[in-house]
Amino acid sequence: MSSPIYIQIHNKIKETIAAGKWQVGDRIPAERELSVQFGVSRMTLRQAIQTLVDEGILERHVGSGTFVARQKVQEKMSSGVTSFTEIIESQGKKASSKTISYLITTPSISEREKLQLTEGEKVLRMERIRYADETPICFEVATLPYYLIQDYQRSQTSTSLYRTLEENGLSIGHAEQTISATSAPERIADFLAVKRGAAILRLRQTTSLSDGRPFEYVRTQYVGERFEFFLAK
Repeated sequence: MSSPIYIQIHNKIKETIAAGKWQVGDRIPAERELSVQFGVSRMTLRQAIQTLVDEGILERHVGSGTFVARQKVQEKMSSGVTSFTEIIESQGKKASSKTISYLITTPSISEREKLQLTEGEKVLRMERIRYADETPICFEVATLPYYLIQDYQRSQTSTSLYRTLEENGLSIGHAEQTISATSAPERIADFLAVKRGAAILRLRQTTSLSDGRPFEYVRTQYVGERFEFFLAK
């Protein structure tokens, strides 16, 4: 089973950066040039670029182009792991999700690295809009090792994954999180019912089971005016 075209392009661009052809801070070629180089539509190329932006590998500068991202100052978050469903329900609201895509496929290089998978292993990649009392709160792309969830029903993984794992005897361990600010591109703005360019909080998280196995690599974009992070130390 081959990866989607945009994931293949994602991999080629990441390999180009890893090989040093494009250095940190370099502006990469324009979308039109890259779409011709890869022989794909601008839409497909843009999806590959956006995936790399969501992962923090590339960054867009309005009016200037897209650049290889510079390393940002980070502070490790040390709070316990809590699912979206638990967070929303703890505030007396109803959590729900709308699945945009649900695909068993070959992982990207980034997904394979984050989930510590070997060559040939498959993943489940799903895109979801997540709601609190029917108000869209975030757009999420979650990648899970297929071996871990292959015996579960789709509804068990696409509604409340953490609850499903715990009900099946698996204990959630720790998470590594990175949070940054960005603005909503057109596709995400449509999903979240906000204006293009609205303030977005972007979370990248890798979550592990208590035995140390990473089971989830998620890229989430929250509507800035509808959600805030609170960390107690």
